[in-house]
Amino acid sequence: MNKLRTHATQSINAKGKLITFDKPLVMGILNVTPDSFFDGGQHNEVDQALAKAVNMIAEGADIIDIGAYSSRPGAQEIDKTEELQRAIPVIEGLKTQFPNTLLSIDTFRASVAEAAVKAGADIINDISGGGLDPDMFDTVAKLQVPYILMHMRGTPETMQELTDYEDVVEDVACYFGEKISVLRTLGVKDIILDPGYGFAKTIEQNHELLHRVDELHYWGLPILGGISRKSMIYRKLDITPQEALNGTIALNTLLLSKGVQLLRVHDVAEAKQLIDLLF
Repeated sequence: MNKLRTHATQSINAKGKLITFDKPLVMGILNVTPDSFFDGGQHNEVDQALAKAVNMIAEGADIIDIGAYSSRPGAQEIDKTEELQRAIPVIEGLKTQFPNTLLSIDTFRASVAEAAVKAGADIINDISGGGLDPDMFDTVAKLQVPYILMHMRGTPETMQELTDYEDVVEDVACYFGEKISVLRTLGVKDIILDPGYGFAKTIEQNHELLHRVDELHYWGLPILGGISRKSMIYRKLDITPQEALNGTIALNTLLLSKGVQLLRVHDVAEAKQLIDLLF
């Protein structure tokens, strides 16, 4: 039977656990916020968050990505104390109940990342690529945990005004090259690339980056595809995020055909089924 094959890439060491990408992996999104664009307010109590995570793990999530600060345009800014109060109890609860499940902390603050790793998180997922906290790269180097390097310009409040590119794919590739060089110089070994769909890009640029994402395999690093229920789907189709599951599956299929090794999704069961059908 002919099946897809994921693009060959380096393995990732997460606190002694080797992550390989012979078959694409699924990262389940756990927003412990009141104002995320799709599921804000549904899991911002610890018990609700843990129940959601238990469900995603049962559905086959390989990684749970915990975010306590919404990055949607216009989201309310919170201080690091509140971010920690939202995230740490969930990380500790999940690590106690599921010690072998990989956890990722979605934050651009170095101090939050460090506290989360000490509480049990295995991976740092930074939407700003180190751009919003000058201490982030040094912190990642000190902690020696995998780092998800995402492309973004500006801040969540200003990013949609910063969409002027000569060639969006080439500009993203150059951005990664510069950041990877700095991280390698600091001794960071395990890096995952995230093109940053929806961040400082128009709908047209998002789709250009989607169709040419395979060009980013140049770096030989795992690529994360995060398009789940985003505006590049629902605005293009003139529907709501709640109606965007079919579009998400369609575009995740395209990502997988381009060799993307990790899907970040709200809907774990559907993503796992998609991978099982194709690989």
